[in-house]
Amino acid sequence: MALTGAPKDRDLTPLVDLLHGRAFTGPARDQRPVYVDLLPPCNAACPAGENIQAWLAHLQAGRPEEAWRQLTADNPMPAVHGRVCYHPCETACNRTGLDSAVSIHAVERFLGDLAIDRGWRLRRPASKTGKRVLVIGAGPSGLSAASHLAMAGHEVEIRDSGGEPGGMMRYGIPAYRLPRDVLDAEIAAITALGVVITCGHRVEDLAAERRDGRFDAVFAAVGAHLSKRVDIPAKDAGRIVDALAFLHSVAEGDRPAIGRRVAVYGGGNTAMDAARVARRLGADDALIVYRRTRAQMPAHAQEAEDAEQEGVRINWLRTITAFDGPELTVEEMELDEHGFPRPTGRLENLAADTVILALGQDTDASFLRRVPGVEFERDGTVRVSPSMMTGCAGVFAGGDMVPAERTVTVGTGHGKKAAANIDAWLRGAAPPGHDKHPLVALDQMSLWYFGDAARREQPQVPAQWRTSGFAEVTGGLTEEHAVYEAGRCLSCGNCCECDGCLGACPEDAVIKLGPGHRYRFDYDRCTGCGICYDQCPVHSIEMITERG
Repeated sequence: MALTGAPKDRDLTPLVDLLHGRAFTGPARDQRPVYVDLLPPCNAACPAGENIQAWLAHLQAGRPEEAWRQLTADNPMPAVHGRVCYHPCETACNRTGLDSAVSIHAVERFLGDLAIDRGWRLRRPASKTGKRVLVIGAGPSGLSAASHLAMAGHEVEIRDSGGEPGGMMRYGIPAYRLPRDVLDAEIAAITALGVVITCGHRVEDLAAERRDGRFDAVFAAVGAHLSKRVDIPAKDAGRIVDALAFLHSVAEGDRPAIGRRVAVYGGGNTAMDAARVARRLGADDALIVYRRTRAQMPAHAQEAEDAEQEGVRINWLRTITAFDGPELTVEEMELDEHGFPRPTGRLENLAADTVILALGQDTDASFLRRVPGVEFERDGTVRVSPSMMTGCAGVFAGGDMVPAERTVTVGTGHGKKAAANIDAWLRGAAPPGHDKHPLVALDQMSLWYFGDAARREQPQVPAQWRTSGFAEVTGGLTEEHAVYEAGRCLSCGNCCECDGCLGACPEDAVIKLGPGHRYRFDYDRCTGCGICYDQCPVHSIEMITERG
């Protein structure tokens, strides 16, 4: 196996002497080694708070169900997230400094799909608490909170205004990214815990709902379903539609008439989805008009690349000034000295039969405005404490309703955090702590143990075939490739039981405790030479000063 790294700023002479057969015992000990657990950057970056390193280790060791159970202890919908999460864990992955990040999202999807295929079920609690919790909204945040609360023994009911549960996962994310049978299967696993989902029920009087349902606590997690509007002079306003309504109708099986040429106004992920859906509905030309530059675009870079691969054109630094179908007037913009777009007065005409507005969304939190104590931020989001409770005792909020990035995984993390705090509040316990281990960086590690290993990529439908329908574009990893990817994890900051310290110690001061139990030091033998520390590939050993 090729060496892929070495400890930085360390004297390796003792280790080299040992490897060449020269005994080394060192001076009288003034420091000693200790085993530590540090925080891997993937775990730190996960909005859902997953212990990624742990479930990758289970899969690598041939324990896929244990891997899935470790994963779903934090996130009940891995098959969904393996498809739609923008995987900031991979951006943070230390392996990017060697070759490429571990394909964490693809392994997560593999485990989620495997659980669906094999019928694994989330474990129901042994006993019930007798407490009832109302969850408002059946999107990712609400479903996440409901599952965690149910597993804690509480009785949970979700009430949602939509026809089916899932929120934006069902009505905002197209099926070519998230097949509906996958979403339905993971929602079914949550209802199997005893969670009741009531759809077609809009909550308007929260106090009455709470009183009549005898709910001890409430978690409000209504998604951002209200589209922002802009006035565009148009002769036929009917040819201007909002992106969420458009995507919602398509998700319900409709095929709205949009013509052959479609312009989408906006630069977020919803704009990319709207343009890609338009192509699948028969639009020969799908054009995105965005008033800033590509670097300033809020959409995920991969979303824009996928859209362009499917024939979507993107016009940067443009704004729509008028629409007289089939003619669209746009004005060219330029950036000022502060990087903000400003008009130039230069106009151009483009062809468009329909304009789709994708300018962002707001939440409808009107049902909370009549609740005493609930306060709002200037942008209309709900003000919550660090425990996610509003100013009204027992009423918590999360997801799109509170100030945060609006993604499925962020919402799922909010649901998990809110559930932990609701559980503590119902039990009269202190809120759960949030202390974390120190973060471990690549330059702290000595990667002699890990060789070069190219990342396994997921298969994709060729771009020229994608727009013929709504079949899933990206395929999953095989079991062989998923296990391989799990094996690429560097186990940053946590012992991987490589036996390096055991073999390197010249004093036989390292005691192996058996598989899964790691090691301990015999300090009667240890001289504090630091060889174990120098060779540890994952930085799970620290040297500390002896106290006299």
